[in-house]
Amino acid sequence: MEDLIELFQRKLRHVNVDFPRSLMEEVNWNARLIGIKGARGIGKTTLLLQHIKLHLSDRLDEVLYVSLDTIWFNTNSLVGLVKEFEQKGGKYIFLDEVHKYDGWAQELKNIYDDYPELKIVFTGSSLLEILNARADLSRRAVIYNMQGFSFREYLAIETGVRFERITLDDLLAQHTDKAREVNERIKPFQHFSNYLQHGYYPYYKEEPDLYFMRLGEVLNMMLEIELPLLRQIGLAYVAKIKQLLTIIAESVPFIPNVSKISERIGINRSTLLSYLHYLDEIDLTTNLFKYGEGISLLQKPSKIYLENTNLIYLLAKENANRGNLRETFFANQVGYAYDLSYAEQGDFTVDNQYTFEIGGKDKTEKQIKGVDKAYIVSDDITHGFHHKIPLWLFGFLY
Repeated sequence: MEDLIELFQRKLRHVNVDFPRSLMEEVNWNARLIGIKGARGIGKTTLLLQHIKLHLSDRLDEVLYVSLDTIWFNTNSLVGLVKEFEQKGGKYIFLDEVHKYDGWAQELKNIYDDYPELKIVFTGSSLLEILNARADLSRRAVIYNMQGFSFREYLAIETGVRFERITLDDLLAQHTDKAREVNERIKPFQHFSNYLQHGYYPYYKEEPDLYFMRLGEVLNMMLEIELPLLRQIGLAYVAKIKQLLTIIAESVPFIPNVSKISERIGINRSTLLSYLHYLDEIDLTTNLFKYGEGISLLQKPSKIYLENTNLIYLLAKENANRGNLRETFFANQVGYAYDLSYAEQGDFTVDNQYTFEIGGKDKTEKQIKGVDKAYIVSDDITHGFHHKIPLWLFGFLY
């Protein structure tokens, strides 16, 4: 256990707390069992360490952070560690990468039940099955989803100017005032294209020249390690999945024709549909369905986007389509806190009440004419008017 404490202290010394993520304020840290799910590389580990450094630094002898993929667990158990930690006065334990530990769900349930004074926070892959795990942690754990930087968070890092989050209802009702407030303090257009290309993952500032190389490595690890581990995908199919992702990246945007794609990449229909489902689960795509449709393993999505625009630039490179980038940005920023569905008229329905058509500055209301609560979302404008809203402003929702 001493080795784990030393690793924890070393990590804690190097974590930067200048910019805590927005999720820090949303988590109920008083809950006894907290789970944080999210794709690889979006900052889950940093979030835990920032919370410890900001809020528990005066009681570090009662705190332990461990990553469950460390070699220590090859010969030691999580239950054994917690028993020793609690006997020595431990009260807060932070468990990173729990999906790398066999039997994590059952052991967490036992720890929760056996140590009522202990507070536990754990992180894991987007594929983490909380609800379906045999231990049924859903009744015990408070679960949060985490994704990469919003445009608002990116602006705070790049400019030092911090803005409050905006709710969707306030944005729709007050978008001219909100846009003016931002433009009076910074020029969002100076930063928007950079964000779309390389501002989503928190490590973008570490080695900017190597950003896409690192993003490619993260993508490979998700496809070659997490999917086979958690969804039993054969490694032989990984190349076909990458081909599928590239097709989505280069589309305008992607409306799946399952028969043609099956023939093109050489897999049958049911396998293709299951792969599309898994890609959405692992936060590599956003799959759009009609409102009220049951989302099942073999349900064909009406539209598919990559999860964020940085992935488009990684996979499509110079073939990145502007319309696809716009809609992907909107889906990513709005879909984090609101329900997106496919719209018969327009591009998106949000919370089954608002309709949005996405386009450039000259986009008209032709596609949404006669639709109630419908809005034009336009790229390349700094301010909106009436039902026409700047695209970049939707990056302030989280």
